[in-house]
Amino acid sequence: MAAYQTGGSSTSVVELDEIKTPQQPHSKESIPSINRQLSHASSQRNRSLKDEDVNDGALPSPTTATEQLQRWNHPRKNTFRTFATFWGFVIMGANDAAVGALIPYLEEYYHLTYTIVALVFLSPLFGYVASALLNPMIHDKLGQRGVGIIAGACHLIAYVAAAVHPPFPVIVVFFILAGFGNGLADAGWNAWVGNMANANEVLGFLHACYGLGATIAPFIATTMITKGHLPWYYFYYIMVGAAGVEVLFSAWAFWEASGAEYRAAHPRTSGAKGNRMKEALWGPASRVTWLCALFLAGYVGVEVALGGWITTFMLRVRHGSPFASGMTATGFWLGMTVGRVVLGFVTPRIGESLAILIYLPICMGLELLFWLVPQFYVSAVAIAIQGAFLGPLFPAAVLAVSRLLPKHLHVSSIGFAAAFGGGGAAVFPFAVGAIAQAKGVQVLQPIALALLAVIWLLWFGLPKMPKKRD
Repeated sequence: MAAYQTGGSSTSVVELDEIKTPQQPHSKESIPSINRQLSHASSQRNRSLKDEDVNDGALPSPTTATEQLQRWNHPRKNTFRTFATFWGFVIMGANDAAVGALIPYLEEYYHLTYTIVALVFLSPLFGYVASALLNPMIHDKLGQRGVGIIAGACHLIAYVAAAVHPPFPVIVVFFILAGFGNGLADAGWNAWVGNMANANEVLGFLHACYGLGATIAPFIATTMITKGHLPWYYFYYIMVGAAGVEVLFSAWAFWEASGAEYRAAHPRTSGAKGNRMKEALWGPASRVTWLCALFLAGYVGVEVALGGWITTFMLRVRHGSPFASGMTATGFWLGMTVGRVVLGFVTPRIGESLAILIYLPICMGLELLFWLVPQFYVSAVAIAIQGAFLGPLFPAAVLAVSRLLPKHLHVSSIGFAAAFGGGGAAVFPFAVGAIAQAKGVQVLQPIALALLAVIWLLWFGLPKMPKKRD
């Protein structure tokens, strides 16, 4: 403070020095900013609580479009992994289709009835059921490396058993292992590819590889038996070598894909706790899981029943030659292979939901043509074209699961649905054989037609799928 007089006046002027106080941690100007932050945090918390209330009992959030998706060729290791999955599906297709071509020769070699020989379709069901229960645990503990090695090893053991042509009950038992290997690979590779960019197209190629295996297996088996005059079990020498390659290739390609890597890439995105399979089957995701499971049970049942019994049907009902009848099965699987590649590009442009609703009535019309026109060549052409339109149905169901459900449920849901598909592949062809024992193999056609109608109705029950993720 300073005091002084002005001129001759007696008035004194007093000036006060400015008192400088230390700056407070939060100035007056910062208070509104803090208030805004607190308000934003509070609103976020309230919004989160509201979302929990809204989503309680609703369908879990699917994988969002903002997630960075891997491609089949990027990172570079995916190229080798993708081809390993393709080879695994070639083995699966050959496994399923070869049985149908070999049935007449198994009947003759072991002196079996339709009902007994059809047990080779039924026994893999137990392997599929076991794979559905153990798939999530194997992924969590061993990762995709474990899936590839175990699936290939199960195939290898089953084919070695068939190659030594033991008593028929032994073959039936060892085919349970083949079903377990198929179930593991089916769920694991479908879930992995279904989460890629351009999943529809890549899944089309994956399932085309199944069709490729299913195409060449009846051709090779029929040629070896009818032209080479070799016993039926010589075919499984080839399968032993192919399964050996599967084990080595899958182990090498997925060696770094451990359980820890899988758990890190598939964290839970819902509030559910405990077993993921339980969440997939009985939680909010259950509607999608069960509908896709029933759809695949019917679809794979039709696929394997037609592919498995077509050779016998063409021999006994259409009175074809052994070689020509075997080639009809090859035509069916070849049509499916072509359909999965070609329609794999058409389907996403139409929209998966609408495309399947169109493809299934076409299949039903071709099935009627196959059934009602008793001409060998008409039946052969109709079944090949039908295979082409049946081809995209399995990839469509896998895409429905991957788009409608969160990522951490994909293996559980797809594994369960694939196991149901394996159940259809076992039960319906076995049912055809059991009924054929009393009524004749011509019962194949009405059973297939009825199943096609049922899965068409099931497809209507799925929720609307979100737009394509790239």
